[in-house]
Amino acid sequence: MRKYLFFAAAFMLPAAILNSCNSTPPASTIGTATTTPEDLVKRGEYLITTMGCNDCHSPKRMGANGPELVPELLLSGYQAESPVPKPDLTSVKNGYLVMSPDLTAAYGPWGTSYAANLTSDSTGIGLWTEAQFAIALKKGKAKGLDSNRMLLPPMPWTNFVNIKDEDLKAMFAYLKATKPVKNLVPPPVPPTQP
Repeated sequence: MRKYLFFAAAFMLPAAILNSCNSTPPASTIGTATTTPEDLVKRGEYLITTMGCNDCHSPKRMGANGPELVPELLLSGYQAESPVPKPDLTSVKNGYLVMSPDLTAAYGPWGTSYAANLTSDSTGIGLWTEAQFAIALKKGKAKGLDSNRMLLPPMPWTNFVNIKDEDLKAMFAYLKATKPVKNLVPPPVPPTQP
Protein backbone atom coordinates (compact mmCIF):
# COMPACT_ATOMS: atom_id res chain seq x y z
CA MET A 1 0.00 0.00 0.00
CA ARG A 2 2.84 2.34 0.91
CA LYS A 3 4.49 1.62 -2.43
CA TYR A 4 1.24 2.42 -4.24
CA LEU A 5 0.89 5.78 -2.45
CA PHE A 6 4.49 6.66 -3.25
CA PHE A 7 4.00 5.97 -6.98
CA ALA A 8 0.68 7.84 -7.02
CA ALA A 9 2.25 10.85 -5.34
CA ALA A 10 5.28 10.66 -7.64
CA PHE A 11 3.04 10.95 -10.72
CA MET A 12 0.37 13.31 -9.36
CA LEU A 13 2.70 15.97 -7.94
CA PRO A 14 4.51 16.65 -11.25
CA ALA A 15 1.18 16.61 -13.08
CA ALA A 16 -0.23 19.20 -10.67
CA ILE A 17 2.87 21.38 -11.04
CA LEU A 18 2.76 21.17 -14.85
CA ASN A 19 -0.93 21.99 -14.85
CA SER A 20 -0.43 25.08 -12.69
CA CYS A 21 2.49 26.25 -14.84
CA ASN A 22 0.47 25.92 -18.04
CA SER A 23 -2.68 27.63 -16.80
CA THR A 24 -3.18 31.25 -17.81
CA PRO A 25 -3.42 33.69 -14.92
CA PRO A 26 -6.84 35.34 -14.66
CA ALA A 27 -7.12 38.67 -16.45
CA SER A 28 -8.30 41.78 -14.65
CA THR A 29 -12.05 41.86 -14.52
CA ILE A 30 -12.49 45.56 -13.76
CA GLY A 31 -14.92 47.02 -16.28
CA THR A 32 -15.79 43.66 -17.84
CA ALA A 33 -18.99 41.66 -17.81
CA THR A 34 -17.64 39.53 -14.94
CA THR A 35 -17.25 42.56 -12.65
CA THR A 36 -20.17 43.02 -10.33
CA PRO A 37 -21.70 46.49 -10.09
CA GLU A 38 -20.60 46.58 -6.44
CA ASP A 39 -16.98 45.84 -7.42
CA LEU A 40 -17.09 48.58 -10.03
CA VAL A 41 -18.44 51.13 -7.55
CA LYS A 42 -15.86 50.07 -4.94
CA ARG A 43 -13.02 50.48 -7.48
CA GLY A 44 -14.43 53.88 -8.47
CA GLU A 45 -14.56 55.02 -4.86
CA TYR A 46 -10.93 53.98 -4.43
CA LEU A 47 -9.90 55.94 -7.55
CA ILE A 48 -11.92 59.07 -6.70
CA THR A 49 -10.52 59.06 -3.16
CA THR A 50 -6.88 58.43 -4.01
CA MET A 51 -6.83 60.78 -7.01
CA GLY A 52 -7.73 63.71 -4.76
CA CYS A 53 -11.16 64.59 -6.16
CA ASN A 54 -12.37 65.42 -2.64
CA ASP A 55 -9.60 68.01 -2.30
CA CYS A 56 -11.53 70.49 -4.44
CA HIS A 57 -14.99 68.97 -4.98
CA SER A 58 -15.91 68.37 -1.32
CA PRO A 59 -16.67 71.24 1.08
CA LYS A 60 -14.66 71.28 4.28
CA ARG A 61 -15.05 72.70 7.76
CA MET A 62 -12.31 73.48 10.22
CA GLY A 63 -11.72 70.70 12.71
CA ALA A 64 -9.18 69.87 15.37
CA ASN A 65 -6.61 68.88 12.72
CA GLY A 66 -7.44 71.52 10.12
CA PRO A 67 -9.91 71.28 7.23
CA GLU A 68 -12.11 68.16 7.35
CA LEU A 69 -14.53 66.89 4.70
CA VAL A 70 -18.21 67.55 5.40
CA PRO A 71 -19.62 64.01 4.97
CA GLU A 72 -23.16 65.05 4.04
CA LEU A 73 -21.79 67.34 1.28
CA LEU A 74 -19.17 64.95 -0.11
CA LEU A 75 -18.32 65.76 -3.77
CA SER A 76 -21.08 68.38 -4.05
CA GLY A 77 -18.70 71.17 -5.10
CA TYR A 78 -18.78 74.84 -4.20
CA GLN A 79 -21.95 75.52 -2.21
CA ALA A 80 -24.20 77.90 -4.15
CA GLU A 81 -25.40 79.70 -1.01
CA SER A 82 -21.88 80.35 0.26
CA PRO A 83 -20.62 83.91 0.11
CA VAL A 84 -17.69 84.39 -2.21
CA PRO A 85 -14.82 85.78 -0.18
CA LYS A 86 -12.83 88.59 -1.76
CA PRO A 87 -9.36 87.29 -2.62
CA ASP A 88 -6.19 89.31 -2.37
CA LEU A 89 -6.13 90.41 -6.00
CA THR A 90 -2.51 91.54 -5.76
CA SER A 91 -1.55 87.88 -5.44
CA VAL A 92 -3.71 86.99 -8.43
CA LYS A 93 -2.27 89.88 -10.44
CA ASN A 94 1.19 88.42 -9.83
CA GLY A 95 0.10 85.08 -11.30
CA TYR A 96 -0.74 83.25 -8.10
CA LEU A 97 -3.66 80.97 -7.40
CA VAL A 98 -5.80 81.81 -4.37
CA MET A 99 -8.23 79.27 -2.94
CA SER A 100 -11.36 79.78 -0.86
CA PRO A 101 -11.11 78.59 2.77
CA ASP A 102 -12.81 75.25 1.97
CA LEU A 103 -10.82 74.85 -1.30
CA THR A 104 -13.93 74.67 -3.53
CA ALA A 105 -13.35 78.02 -5.29
CA ALA A 106 -10.17 79.19 -6.99
CA TYR A 107 -9.07 82.65 -8.11
CA GLY A 108 -6.37 83.23 -10.67
CA PRO A 109 -5.55 85.04 -13.91
CA TRP A 110 -8.49 83.17 -15.56
CA GLY A 111 -10.97 84.68 -13.07
CA THR A 112 -12.91 82.69 -10.48
CA SER A 113 -13.72 79.01 -10.92
CA TYR A 114 -15.92 76.85 -8.74
CA ALA A 115 -15.59 73.12 -8.13
CA ALA A 116 -18.44 71.24 -9.82
CA ASN A 117 -21.05 69.13 -8.11
CA LEU A 118 -20.06 65.51 -8.86
CA THR A 119 -22.92 63.84 -6.97
CA SER A 120 -25.69 61.84 -8.60
CA ASP A 121 -28.14 64.75 -8.29
CA SER A 122 -29.46 66.41 -11.46
CA THR A 123 -27.56 69.56 -10.41
CA GLY A 124 -24.43 67.39 -10.45
CA ILE A 125 -23.70 64.60 -12.92
CA GLY A 126 -26.98 62.75 -12.35
CA LEU A 127 -28.13 63.30 -15.94
CA TRP A 128 -24.72 62.78 -17.54
CA THR A 129 -23.80 59.84 -19.72
CA GLU A 130 -20.57 57.91 -19.37
CA ALA A 131 -19.50 59.44 -22.71
CA GLN A 132 -19.92 62.95 -21.27
CA PHE A 133 -17.84 62.00 -18.25
CA ALA A 134 -15.10 60.75 -20.57
CA ILE A 135 -15.16 63.98 -22.61
CA ALA A 136 -14.93 66.08 -19.43
CA LEU A 137 -11.94 64.14 -18.09
CA LYS A 138 -10.08 63.36 -21.31
CA LYS A 139 -10.80 66.53 -23.32
CA GLY A 140 -11.38 69.03 -20.52
CA LYS A 141 -14.79 70.14 -21.76
CA ALA A 142 -17.34 71.60 -19.31
CA LYS A 143 -20.41 69.41 -18.75
CA GLY A 144 -18.74 66.79 -20.96
CA LEU A 145 -19.98 68.49 -24.13
CA ASP A 146 -17.57 69.04 -27.04
CA SER A 147 -19.22 72.40 -27.81
CA ASN A 148 -18.69 73.80 -24.29
CA ARG A 149 -15.85 75.89 -22.85
CA MET A 150 -12.70 74.30 -21.47
CA LEU A 151 -12.55 73.34 -17.80
CA LEU A 152 -10.75 75.98 -15.77
CA PRO A 153 -7.89 75.66 -13.30
CA PRO A 154 -7.24 74.15 -10.90
CA MET A 155 -9.04 71.16 -12.49
CA PRO A 156 -6.12 68.96 -13.65
CA TRP A 157 -7.95 67.38 -16.59
CA THR A 158 -4.72 67.06 -18.60
CA ASN A 159 -3.63 64.44 -16.04
CA PHE A 160 -6.53 62.23 -17.17
CA VAL A 161 -6.02 62.31 -20.95
CA ASN A 162 -4.67 58.75 -20.99
CA ILE A 163 -6.80 57.29 -18.20
CA LYS A 164 -7.87 53.71 -18.88
CA ASP A 165 -11.48 53.25 -19.98
CA GLU A 166 -12.10 50.70 -17.22
CA ASP A 167 -10.96 53.23 -14.58
CA LEU A 168 -13.18 55.91 -16.09
CA LYS A 169 -16.10 53.46 -16.05
CA ALA A 170 -15.46 52.64 -12.38
CA MET A 171 -15.18 56.31 -11.38
CA PHE A 172 -18.43 57.12 -13.20
CA ALA A 173 -20.20 54.16 -11.57
CA TYR A 174 -19.13 55.38 -8.13
CA LEU A 175 -20.19 58.98 -8.76
CA LYS A 176 -23.58 57.83 -10.07
CA ALA A 177 -23.98 55.80 -6.86
CA THR A 178 -23.24 58.74 -4.52
CA LYS A 179 -25.89 60.33 -2.36
CA PRO A 180 -27.48 63.10 -4.46
CA VAL A 181 -26.82 66.58 -3.09
CA LYS A 182 -28.88 69.36 -4.65
CA ASN A 183 -26.42 72.18 -5.29
CA LEU A 184 -26.34 74.30 -8.41
CA VAL A 185 -22.77 75.56 -8.58
CA PRO A 186 -22.45 79.11 -9.97
CA PRO A 187 -20.80 79.66 -13.36
CA PRO A 188 -17.19 80.87 -13.49
CA VAL A 189 -16.52 84.59 -13.29
CA PRO A 190 -14.13 86.16 -15.81
CA PRO A 191 -11.12 88.08 -14.50
CA THR A 192 -11.58 91.70 -13.42
CA GLN A 193 -9.03 94.42 -12.97
CA PRO A 194 -8.11 95.09 -9.31
